[in-house]
Amino acid sequence: MSAAAAPAGKPYYFVPQPSHWPIFGSGAVLLMGTGAAFWFNKYEPGPWLVLAGFCLLLVMLFGWFGSVINESEHRLYNQRVDTSFRWSMSFFIFSEVMFFAAFFGALFYVRNVSVPDLGDALTGRVLWPDFAAQWPTNGPYLKQAFTPMGAIGIPLINTIILVTSGGTLTIAHHALKAGHRGALKFWLFVTIVLGFSFISLQGYEYTHAYSELNLKLSSGVYGSTFFMLTGFHGFHVTIGAIMLSVMLVRAFRGHFDAEHHFAFEAAAWYWHFVDVVWLLLFVLVYWL
Repeated sequence: MSAAAAPAGKPYYFVPQPSHWPIFGSGAVLLMGTGAAFWFNKYEPGPWLVLAGFCLLLVMLFGWFGSVINESEHRLYNQRVDTSFRWSMSFFIFSEVMFFAAFFGALFYVRNVSVPDLGDALTGRVLWPDFAAQWPTNGPYLKQAFTPMGAIGIPLINTIILVTSGGTLTIAHHALKAGHRGALKFWLFVTIVLGFSFISLQGYEYTHAYSELNLKLSSGVYGSTFFMLTGFHGFHVTIGAIMLSVMLVRAFRGHFDAEHHFAFEAAAWYWHFVDVVWLLLFVLVYWL
C-alpha cells in the first residue's frame, strides 16, 4: 500500500507492485550456469553465454535498485520498512562474517592441526622424512620453493589505506547528518579513491607474488589459503567501492538527508566490515 492509499491516521506498510526484475535475475543465473558448464566442457558458446548472463545480471541490478531508489525518494517507505531494511542488511553482513569465518577456520585448522599431524614423529619419519612441520609450507608433496608474502611493504600500506578510509567514511557520515553536503561529497570521494587504491596495490602485490616470489594459487596449502582469503577480501572491497560510488552519485543528485539515508548507512556498514576483515587478515595471514 502506498502512502497516498493509506487510510488517514492509520499506519501502513509499503507493498511494492509485482516486478519483472526477478525473471531477469533468473534468466541471468540460467545463462551463466549453462555457459559455465559449456565452458568447462570446452563447448564454444560457453564464454558468450556467461557474458550474456553477466550483462543481463547488470541490467537487473540497475533496474531493480533503480526502482527501490525511486520508491525511497518518493518517501513510500515508513519506519517499519526502514527497520526491515536494517535487519536485512544486518543478516547479510552476518552471512558474510560466516563466509570469512569458514576460511579463517580452514587456515587455523591447517596451521595448528594438519601441518603438525603431517610432521608427527612416527608418521612423518616413515612417510615424509624430509618434511618440516612448520608454517608456511606447501605440504609434503610439492617441492617447488616459494617466498611467503611479508607484512611490511604493500600489505602494511594497504592496512593504513583501509583504516584511513574507515575514518574518512565516518567523517562523511557525520557531515551528512549535519547537513554539510559539500563535506559529504568530498570525504566520500576520498574514501572511494582510497578503496580503489587498495585494489590497485593488491593487484600489484599479486603480480609481484607470481613473478618474483613464485607464490601462486597452486603453491600448496599456503598459496591456496593466502590467495583465497586475500582474493575474496579484494572482491568484497571492489563491491564496497562500487556501492560507495553509487552513494556519491546519489549525493550529487540530491539524495539523502539527515533522517533519510539508510542506503548510505548500509554501504558504510559493509565498508567497515571489510575493514575489520582486513585487520584480521593482516595479522593472521601476513604477520603471524
